[in-house]
Amino acid sequence: MTRIFGDYAYGSGPRAGCWWDETCAAPERPSLRGTRKVDVAIIGAGFTGLSAALHLAEAGLSVMVLDAAYPGWGASGRNGGFCCLGGGMLGDAELDARFGRSERLAFRATEKAAVECVSDLIGRLKLSVDRHSHGETELAHRPRHMAALREKAIAVEENYGVSPQLIEAEALATHGFAGPFFGALTIPVGFALNPRKYLLGLAAAAEAAGAMIFHSSRVRGCDFAEGRHRLSIAAGEVIARQVIVATNGYSSEDLPASLAGRYMPAQSNVLVTRPLTEAEISAQGWHTDQMCYDSRHLLHYFRLMPDRRFLFGMRGGLFTGARAERRARSRIRRDFRTLFPEWADVAVDHIWSGMVSLARHRLPFVGALDEGIGLWAAISYHGNGIAMGSLAGKLLADRICGHTPDAIPLAMRQHPPQFPFGRARRLVMPAAYAGFLLADL
Repeated sequence: MTRIFGDYAYGSGPRAGCWWDETCAAPERPSLRGTRKVDVAIIGAGFTGLSAALHLAEAGLSVMVLDAAYPGWGASGRNGGFCCLGGGMLGDAELDARFGRSERLAFRATEKAAVECVSDLIGRLKLSVDRHSHGETELAHRPRHMAALREKAIAVEENYGVSPQLIEAEALATHGFAGPFFGALTIPVGFALNPRKYLLGLAAAAEAAGAMIFHSSRVRGCDFAEGRHRLSIAAGEVIARQVIVATNGYSSEDLPASLAGRYMPAQSNVLVTRPLTEAEISAQGWHTDQMCYDSRHLLHYFRLMPDRRFLFGMRGGLFTGARAERRARSRIRRDFRTLFPEWADVAVDHIWSGMVSLARHRLPFVGALDEGIGLWAAISYHGNGIAMGSLAGKLLADRICGHTPDAIPLAMRQHPPQFPFGRARRLVMPAAYAGFLLADL
């Protein structure tokens, strides 16, 4: 496999300290050995791959999921647990200019449907995922950002058919949002959860429906001949009529080659504190269980969890390696203490990082890399993989089962354009991040 970052980014170092691993045990599964034949082979056991496996198996197809490590080893098992609107980074005006108003509304409806997809799965499968938060709240980082939130509130009603709540700066504390913010907007769509519990529940349901899941089964190559795909594993081989690539930020340049240069892995960092006492919560004035993020370009995201631990995440980190990881962990500690100074001395024992995927056209892709040979992919959710990844897996399953592609909005059917500079494309990120930092001042 050919990847654009060094080996450290794909090893155990960034994942060490992930709090979710301590919240529930995961079953052991074998690695693949020998030759197997299936209708559909899925590369990657994250939200996308497991959702696709569940829906395909329920439709009666034979399905196999192959993961280089185990379900949730990548971003699906180490994210912030925000099931919310999102998936792309384009505003309404840009979507209208590219696709027209009706397609913009179709994309926005799909964002909402993605949240509903997760909620429906949790209910149907009777999963216990520590669900909380009534929608998501965006907090104004600067006074001028509050004006933008007022405009956004109008657009929310048109796009999603719900009525958001604007909270002025002077009322933040009474809503439990005490901090250096200048107002807020709550959109009543979405909720927070434990991503590991949700993911393991998906995996168990997929297996119960008949799907096979193999751990430690890295796909080393994929060839197509005589109407079949052959996926090579260290100790075996899978022969499949159709293949889904569901590796997102952990994708490679040559598996398949048609994805090369069409995604940009970007680091996101998360910390979790010890449980806070009621006195500490009162001292900071943050007693809401809403999942929140601020209006920075390089945003922070955070929430008080049911066990009273506080989760705090941030975008950033352009380099990989042990030293770079230490610097990233130092930065997230610094930003956490700056935004929540009353908790500056609270122990933080869990810090980790993972990689999301960005696309050059700033939209997710769900569809056929080559429909003629049954090669499919879903990629680049821009940090919103719980909802959009879960729905993307279902949408791919529907396509493989013969449903019309019109169920996927046009904005998500566009093949991602390639970034410049090929494997060296990460060199464009420092300049982009510098611009975001300046804009956030």
